[in-house]
This record gives sequence, C-alpha cells and structure tokens, in this order.
Amino acid sequence: MSTNQQSGLIDQQAACGFSLDDEPALGTELVTRRSGYEHHGIYAGNGMVIHYAGFAKSLHRGPVEEVSVEQFAAGHEVTIRQNPAAKFVGMEAVGRARSRIGEDQYHLLTNNCEHFVTWCLDGRARSRQVQACFVHPRAALRAVSGLFRAYVAAERRRRMNAALAA
Repeated sequence: MSTNQQSGLIDQQAACGFSLDDEPALGTELVTRRSGYEHHGIYAGNGMVIHYAGFAKSLHRGPVEEVSVEQFAAGHEVTIRQNPAAKFVGMEAVGRARSRIGEDQYHLLTNNCEHFVTWCLDGRARSRQVQACFVHPRAALRAVSGLFRAYVAAERRRRMNAALAA
C-alpha cells in the first residue's frame, strides 16, 4: 500500500471506524457525503474502492474504476453503510464490482454509483437518492446544486492541472 493510500486511510479512520490494522470487510459499502448527495463504492481490500466515477471528476461521465480510498473520498468523510440483508458479500460482492470495471454507461437517474453498489450487494440496481428526488423536490434541487458545485470544482482542478502542465 502506498504512503498516499495509508494517509487516506489514516485520515478517514475516525469517520470510517477502520484503521490499517482493522479495515472494513471486503465488499463493504463505503459512502462519502458530498455537497447535496452521497457517493457510494465497494471496498475491495488493500485500501482500494470500486465505484462508478460518474460526474465526480468533470462534466464528462466516468467509468466504473478501482481507486484508493483517498481518491474515492476526494477530501470528504468516509462512512461504512451496513447491509445485513445483502445477497452478495465479501469476495462475491467484490467480484461483481470488478466484473463491471471499465463500464462507461453512467446515467444519473438509472445507473449511478448507488445503483452500482446495490446491484453488487443485492442483485437489484436501486438508488434511494433518486427515489427521494421524485418524492421530495427539495432533495432534487439540493442534488442538482451539489452536482453543479462539484462540476465547477472539477473544472477548476482540470484547468489548474492543465496550466501546471503547460
């Protein structure tokens, strides 16, 4: 595990309830609360998370990918979501997640990071956040506002990186 991966785990230890000695079980759902929404992933072991990148990095959708906990968290607190009724656990859930690495069919309403995680754990793609947006219009406004702020931040980072590379 790289120093950056260790640092990310240590930084998130209190929020996650895990440390380098006591990390989450394989296949555990990890969640980061972003501005207006939650981002979901599957813990794959060794400080790595499989998630649907979606619009987390820019306006262009991203594929299912395996990244460090630090990259997944992107500076946000990471929590563990317990799924006691999951049909697929441990390596089986991780295997399901890995089977979709590279998939680039992200859709905010029908195939987002939460749909991906529930499919990995339950076999059914669902998103409580999307359902809440239809029931509570304010939740939809908060989510759209949060996604817009995330987009602006990602574009700033992209432009800064491009300027540094030039």
